[in-house]
Amino acid sequence: MAEPILEVKDLVKHYPLTQGILFKKQVGAVKAVDGVSFELGKGETLGIVGESGCGKSTLAKVLMNLERATSGQVLFKGEDISKLSGAALKAVRRNIQMVFQDPYTSLNPRMTVGDIIGEPFEIHPEVAPKGDRRKAVQDLLDVVGLNPEYINRYPHQFSGGQRQRIGIARGLALKPEIIICDEPVSALDVSVQAQVINLLEQLQNDFELSYMFIAHDLSIVRHISDRVGVMYLGKLVEIGTDEEIYENATHPYTQALLSAVPVPDPEARANRDRIILTGDIPSPANPPSGCRFRTRCWKAEERCSTEVPLLAVPEVLSGPAKHQSACHFAAVRETAAA
Repeated sequence: MAEPILEVKDLVKHYPLTQGILFKKQVGAVKAVDGVSFELGKGETLGIVGESGCGKSTLAKVLMNLERATSGQVLFKGEDISKLSGAALKAVRRNIQMVFQDPYTSLNPRMTVGDIIGEPFEIHPEVAPKGDRRKAVQDLLDVVGLNPEYINRYPHQFSGGQRQRIGIARGLALKPEIIICDEPVSALDVSVQAQVINLLEQLQNDFELSYMFIAHDLSIVRHISDRVGVMYLGKLVEIGTDEEIYENATHPYTQALLSAVPVPDPEARANRDRIILTGDIPSPANPPSGCRFRTRCWKAEERCSTEVPLLAVPEVLSGPAKHQSACHFAAVRETAAA
């Protein structure tokens, strides 16, 4: 992996649960993110996948400092940014930008495209002097494949894919080093998804960007990511390169996710060995003891209820299977090739 530009160490975000109206008393906490650690290399794309409610979007917000971390560290070039505020946080945010999930609600309908993309220049005037801002906005529109003459149009005059391009242009305005993409293509149709993904790859090559790419679609994540992290109930359960995760998954939850990916070939679909998980995801307010996946896992034993598995490289594995996995019984699925 390239030199880390972002390091996350034991990051925790708990939301308190309270009772009472006048005298509020904390009776518990929703453990949205609970001890997440990873590194993001310069120029690298790290994909984050998992079921709805596993903490992916909360993780993105905490990295941006839109939500304050309960504990842990977020190191950008060696500096802990999780405790910053005021001018210091403003300076760091210039280098870490975000592309939001919904292109319909992340753009202000009362502002023109020129005002939306140019707003970061109002906050960081040193990036573009006032007289150069219109030209800078038109250049950004051109970079993301939109006509610079659209600068005076409003968001409702664009399609979903075009709106997402506007969101990407806004993210690029301050020339950041990291862009956090929170399901940037989930609201778009398949053909437009491909256009946006190809645009993100082109921009990464042109501007040496690092991406954290959050998505549900495993095929899209594989296409764009260098490494992939799998989240379950607030924790990373497995992380590795695309080959290690997609061809040599060792965590039961990752194997179940991959077995659920739709297969276009009817014959292959009929012959494949699906893993059907029973039950619902436990509540993040009351997660199971030990391994959080044990209540839905076919490998679970007594040890899984008492001992929390660490995200580490199992010594018994070798080759592409030798990557970080939080399972006491990590092993490549024997029927993975079927």
